[in-house]
Amino acid sequence: MIKPSDMSPRRLSDISPEIRQLKSLVIDEELNEELKSSRSVEYINNASIEERILRITGYYGYVPWNASLREEDQSGSEKVEVKVETETVKSGCVNRLQRLRCCLCTTAVLLRRALWGVAMVICICASWTGCTQLAKITVRRLNVPFTLTWFSTSWNCAIFPLYYLGHLCCSKDRQSPKQRFRECCQFLGDDGLPLRMLLSRVAPFGVLWTLTSYLYLQGLRRIPATDACALFCCSRAFVFLISWIVLRDRFMGVRIVAAILAIGGIVMMTYADGFHSHSVIGISLVVASASTAAIYKVLFKLVLGNAKLGEAAVYLTVLGGANLVFISAVPLILLLTGAEDFVSPRDLPWPSICGMSALLLVFNFLLNFGVLVTLPTLISLGVVLSVPVNAVIDRYMCEIQLNSVRIIAVSIICLGFLLLLLPEDWDQCLPHLRSMLHKREEPQECARDKHSETLHIRPREAKNCNAKTTPSVH
Repeated sequence: MIKPSDMSPRRLSDISPEIRQLKSLVIDEELNEELKSSRSVEYINNASIEERILRITGYYGYVPWNASLREEDQSGSEKVEVKVETETVKSGCVNRLQRLRCCLCTTAVLLRRALWGVAMVICICASWTGCTQLAKITVRRLNVPFTLTWFSTSWNCAIFPLYYLGHLCCSKDRQSPKQRFRECCQFLGDDGLPLRMLLSRVAPFGVLWTLTSYLYLQGLRRIPATDACALFCCSRAFVFLISWIVLRDRFMGVRIVAAILAIGGIVMMTYADGFHSHSVIGISLVVASASTAAIYKVLFKLVLGNAKLGEAAVYLTVLGGANLVFISAVPLILLLTGAEDFVSPRDLPWPSICGMSALLLVFNFLLNFGVLVTLPTLISLGVVLSVPVNAVIDRYMCEIQLNSVRIIAVSIICLGFLLLLLPEDWDQCLPHLRSMLHKREEPQECARDKHSETLHIRPREAKNCNAKTTPSVH
């Protein structure tokens, strides 16, 4: 007799007749396995003895080994599992889309920065190469190195207007030119630009700037543009040596090696033409120009520190203005005394003069403001790449003999320049990079080992299977 679930008894005495009739409770092995696999086993284990007997005897109208009920439980569990799986798949898809978007954004940023870096390297290389070639053409046609230096330096007055145009295009807090100029002049002093400030902080650097350009142009009159451009790259080695002595910078063995390579390249460059007086004087002038450029950079860092972009624009503009106002009499005196060639303005090669000045202005602008879009290392790399470009041009114009000594000397100087581009913590980056590569190789080796283990195990299993399946022959 089966009672409904709402008439369930509370004591065993209520079903005593059924218990008396139940003399033995025997469960087959198959039924026992079905009970273990069914969900009702959990309820039976947690229930009391009375509840267990009532459930087993079918008093509640529930038979756990009934196939239809078991199928309903399985279908319900399958529905729950399908829902969980669909939710996990959806969440996985969302995470994958987010990761894909992040990867695309970072890739776009890195690609844009790389493209800007490549464009900056090309522009710096082209401007410095063109400036050197046009300066060589001008000074070999006319002996006017100081006048050309004064004329090209005066173009620096256009740097701050170019910077202000960029400020108007990019900055949200726009200021008037006067306000922006005063704000950028604060690193020179709170009083603006008095005469004492110009004499103490602008005049020494103006002299070094003019001397660097003048010596470089004098050297271009005597040696090819390739040699002059390669020798001028030694200025970075001189900057390290002077900074190590004056500024007490960190000692680095790699940079000492780079400085030695630069000096060795200078000696080999001198030997390339057989120690002729004409080439030796030209090499000495360009090396002196590189030295004054190094002194300019070290003193600027010592006196004025690391100037910001606006401050650098103001300083170069003030330098060009001071050159235009205070040094204008010097080239006039040199022309009148015959120290430099005096010709009428009509006979001057204005395309080469203006082109050289414009390219030098572009070079100085990119050299100071290129850090906005790319790394400083790429900017320096553009200067090094101008050496082979000048070599190709000089070889095409038949102005240089590329013998083995000259090629080795240029290569040594460029190698020293590249070594100077290494960061200060390069020795710490190498072990970190090595550990990263080692970690990437470990999973691959583990996968190979597992694959080889499976290859060794499978033949053994095949042999065992063959041994079991082959009948014994008597």
